[in-house]
Amino acid sequence: MRLTRRHLFWLKAALHLAAFLPLLWLIFAASQGLFSADPAKDIQHFTGRMGLKLLLATLLVSPLAKLTHQSLLMQTRRLLGLWCFAWVSLHLISYALLELGIENLLLLGQEITTRPYLILGAICWVILLALAITSTRGSQRKLGKRWQTLHNGVYIVAVLAPIHYLWSVKVLSPQPLVYSIGAFLLLTLRYKKLALWWRNRR
Repeated sequence: MRLTRRHLFWLKAALHLAAFLPLLWLIFAASQGLFSADPAKDIQHFTGRMGLKLLLATLLVSPLAKLTHQSLLMQTRRLLGLWCFAWVSLHLISYALLELGIENLLLLGQEITTRPYLILGAICWVILLALAITSTRGSQRKLGKRWQTLHNGVYIVAVLAPIHYLWSVKVLSPQPLVYSIGAFLLLTLRYKKLALWWRNRR
């Protein structure tokens, strides 16, 4: 079946819903005390995993569109990318407010620079911020060829984010490995593009 504009509208609505509903569940779970004895960590991990899921979903769009010959699917990438940034921002905010506390927010910069896994997370957030700001068509026209070079930064995030997750849990567990393997497989599908990008940067 060929994807039409009408189908795309409902697909985007479903993706918005899928990205938003976990936030309602998070609020409900926090208000009902459904987390463990360390709810701050649970919230941080939940928001971080949602960011990773949406990152992988964003990376999946291009190969899926090519495999199914559904070019309209490419129009869901921006939506997924912005939701990814939103969840990663919530992850950062939850760390700043729940781990450090409002009274210690000035220590955030010090914390990031003294913990290597936090440095990786901060780099991911800065890159995603740049991609979110320049995700509009106006930015694409203004930046020209530089736009694609900038947005290839998502591949850097795809490498660093799973490492950040693995490093932060400090114990080898299945979930971080699953996300790492998923990111690796999606990046291998782009081997030729990444190799060409790397050669052009040298």
